[in-house]
Amino acid sequence: MITFTVNGKKHEFEGDPSTPVLWYLRDELNLTGPKFGCGMAQCGACTVHIDGMAQRSCVLPVSAVANRKITTIEGLSEDGSHPVQQAWVEHKVPQCGFCQCGQIMQAASLLATNPTPTDDEIVKNMSGNICRCGTYPRIHKAIKSASQSMAASAGVNIFNPKTMGEEA
Repeated sequence: MITFTVNGKKHEFEGDPSTPVLWYLRDELNLTGPKFGCGMAQCGACTVHIDGMAQRSCVLPVSAVANRKITTIEGLSEDGSHPVQQAWVEHKVPQCGFCQCGQIMQAASLLATNPTPTDDEIVKNMSGNICRCGTYPRIHKAIKSASQSMAASAGVNIFNPKTMGEEA
């Protein structure tokens, strides 16, 4: 038996340990946020957090999550109040919406480990998440906006290193 936590609730799995986490989340728990896109961990539609870090759930076997914490988009915030989710709405990021849960989970993981990423860091971190609608500029703006919002609520002063040392 494999035990793990999904969105704060303990679960026990007795099936084939090679079953992808994505199928357990969708078929057994009816969590439809993580999507099946490519099945090869290349598109990012299936992205969830494992112990707070973004992971592709379509190729991750259930055996790899024993005693770990899984968070899906449904567990990121119950009411959509996570700063990344709010920024997504503010910047009207989604079009078809298929990739958005994975994009949001990837962005939330980035900001949890790097609260003030540079433009290059955002591009590098998000490069594994494909958006067929091409909303990349809006995704980028939303991540910057969420970063600023999170910093402001934490009382952190964000500065632009490119203008350091210049007279105001």
